[in-house]
Amino acid sequence: MLEHGGRLRQAAKEYGIALKDWVDLSTGINPDTYPIPPIDPLCWQRLPEDNDGLEAAAAAYYGSERLLPLPGSQAAIQSLPLLFKPMAIACVSPLYEEHPHAWEKAGHQLRRLPTLQRALSVVTPNVLLCNPNNPTANLLPRQALLDAADQLRRRGGWLIVDEAFADAEPENTVAALAGGEDAPNLIVLRSLGKFFGLAGARVGFMFAATDKLEALREFIGPWAVPNPSRVVARHALENRAWQAAARARLATNSQRLAGLLAPLGTVGRTALFCTVSGDEEPLPVAALADHFARRGILVRHFDQHGLMRFGLPGDESEWQRLADAVAEWNTP
Repeated sequence: MLEHGGRLRQAAKEYGIALKDWVDLSTGINPDTYPIPPIDPLCWQRLPEDNDGLEAAAAAYYGSERLLPLPGSQAAIQSLPLLFKPMAIACVSPLYEEHPHAWEKAGHQLRRLPTLQRALSVVTPNVLLCNPNNPTANLLPRQALLDAADQLRRRGGWLIVDEAFADAEPENTVAALAGGEDAPNLIVLRSLGKFFGLAGARVGFMFAATDKLEALREFIGPWAVPNPSRVVARHALENRAWQAAARARLATNSQRLAGLLAPLGTVGRTALFCTVSGDEEPLPVAALADHFARRGILVRHFDQHGLMRFGLPGDESEWQRLADAVAEWNTP
């Protein structure tokens, strides 16, 4: 089992700080969660049905009906490699480690390459990447992805894009084209866990050609997404006013976070998290993580890559605690 952010109970035990006294910045989840609507108690008594409006709401939000609801995009990450015969696939690395872990476990030949350009230049037929990338915060333009999908299509290959952090900039996403006439070999994963702050609902989607969607549907089995989660997800996808306000708020707060973290090193920014790397020298990530943890602030550190990832604080008291911890690190 790979290690992820959000292991707050473990940190609380290790550092002797009560759960309620922590600021959890380790996950990149929107701290301003979508407000949960009242849920009809009958949702708990009935099996989920496809015609409850979730698929229609998702098609309108993402711009495509070529979709499959999932119990979180993690379900596709783990299952998708099993739908392909063993093949060579390049991962633009570093990236969310569940991806390469799943492909290697399924018996595929994996190559880790630093850029999309490099992955295309070595003529690997299949490429997998995150956009925006987790954990580096790198963002590829939409056209670059579509050009890559076209190039791979002519090789008989596939482009798989995880857009878990993409909702804040929908104009840069490619989910609407996945599996369509212009990009039949494009597969895109989306999640409601990050932008909507609904990680606990476990709702995601895969966008792809019909045959791949049906194969995954058959593999996962019926009733994949529970009724209460389907209700909440539909409301969130339909609420355009909340979405617009959230995008504006995230843009402001991510800029604020990048400025606050600048004294630590070079800062890469997405709407939902910032990633710090070293300037002229490698970032002392283990020491930094310990420094913040001793002050009850949980962050995500990637020792192998020399990166520290910070999610957004939830209120002014959390912003102040983070600012104080940064200042203390830089005080001789």
